[in-house]
Amino acid sequence: MALPTTYSEQDLVAALKAKDKSAFAYLYDHYSGSLYSIILQIVQNPTPAKDVLQEVFINIWRRIDSYDPAKGSLFTWMLNISRNASIDLLRSAGYKNNLKNQELKGNVYGKDQSTQINTDHIGLGKFLEKLRPDLRVLLDLSYAKGFTHEEIAQIEDIPLGTVKTRIRSALLQLRELLK
Repeated sequence: MALPTTYSEQDLVAALKAKDKSAFAYLYDHYSGSLYSIILQIVQNPTPAKDVLQEVFINIWRRIDSYDPAKGSLFTWMLNISRNASIDLLRSAGYKNNLKNQELKGNVYGKDQSTQINTDHIGLGKFLEKLRPDLRVLLDLSYAKGFTHEEIAQIEDIPLGTVKTRIRSALLQLRELLK
């Protein structure tokens, strides 16, 4: 019996629920690149992003029975698992500690690349550089990475009211700069 080279979404889900390893290999081959790029956008470090991707596929394999096609497509379900796993990593104490203990590379007095929002293609980069670094980080987390204010407060370990005030202040400053 020849194995199918392509699957419809319904056939793929049925094969995965039957614990078909060739269907899982097909799933990995066809979706890992997309999921990895989404994870990398959130985690912004290739090594932990690869670890998260591996966790995601293990969770997909284990939890495929909980997938409900009435709630959305298979990719959307996998995307939510990827996003949640990425955010869980960012929130973990071990990851935060690891970030604090990393070796400084290059010029210590140079620009901090982690706080810059890649907005050159729409012309906002020069205006964002005029904001304080702490405000740029909050805007990046909120608008570029899609975190809620509550999630940002947890990630940055600052009060929710402070997050809201600083984001509003940053937006008002940007508005003035753009005039």
